[in-house]
Amino acid sequence: MKKHHTADSKSPAKTLKLGLPKGSLEEYTIGLFARSGWRINVGSRNYFPTIDDPEITCTLCRVQEMTRHVASGVLDAGFTGKDWRLENGVEVEVITDLVYSKASPTAARWVLAVPGDGAITKPEHLEGKKIATELPGLTKRWFQERGVNVDVEFSWGATEAKVVSGLADAIVEVTETGSTIRAHGLRIIDEIMTTYTEFVANPQAAKDKFKMAKMQQIALLLKGALAAEGLVGLKMNVQEKNAARVIALLPSLNAPTVAHLYQKDWLSIETVISAHTVRELVPSLLASGAEGIIEYPLNKVI
Repeated sequence: MKKHHTADSKSPAKTLKLGLPKGSLEEYTIGLFARSGWRINVGSRNYFPTIDDPEITCTLCRVQEMTRHVASGVLDAGFTGKDWRLENGVEVEVITDLVYSKASPTAARWVLAVPGDGAITKPEHLEGKKIATELPGLTKRWFQERGVNVDVEFSWGATEAKVVSGLADAIVEVTETGSTIRAHGLRIIDEIMTTYTEFVANPQAAKDKFKMAKMQQIALLLKGALAAEGLVGLKMNVQEKNAARVIALLPSLNAPTVAHLYQKDWLSIETVISAHTVRELVPSLLASGAEGIIEYPLNKVI
């Protein structure tokens, strides 16, 4: 990958060279940055998106390659998976983990799967067998640690079909729910590792005071945006005599905020709750004396 330079003479003396994931996580990551306060624009067939922060330059890069470009210094920092960091085995510093709740409702798992109707029930039964996977390095190490000799073959995709077509005896594949694996008639017999998105940095960039401060700023706001997903703010007015009943109904991150309205025996009550509870909660709040209920979205919770 070539280094990207801009000819803008107004650019600051220091910038953070940031790698954004190209592919399945691209749109989600850009949306997450938007909720965190950064606007990123990606042109068609353009690997160098623009961002409304003169202290950052962006490059799109596959997560499978991200740690290599970060370790080499082509990028100062970037987003990849824990799986690809361990697979590539290069030296990078993990700034923070980011479990992308909408792109990946739970952290994904790399699992060992075999034919559903076969006699194989544990890894030792695969001695001398062929394993297909997109994660050959980690897979080889995993079997070596267990003293099982297998032939690990790199798969370019459609890995589940390798067993069905007889090209492999088992696969190591990433999954969230296991439904795709089961749909191909396969059965999970073990878990290789759990993976999630990581924000990683070049070790030298991490020692740079300006770059580290910028990375910490990004990490803080992105985690705040992730924490806000699925939450909403709820605000209402309640007479003091009904306050205890209403507050007893309210789940919140801490205690709800309560303030007196001007020259009235009414209170303003505000809280943060799960968006899924609103439809059940509002009728109960009204029945308990709440009025003027307002629901509003949240960008970040920090």
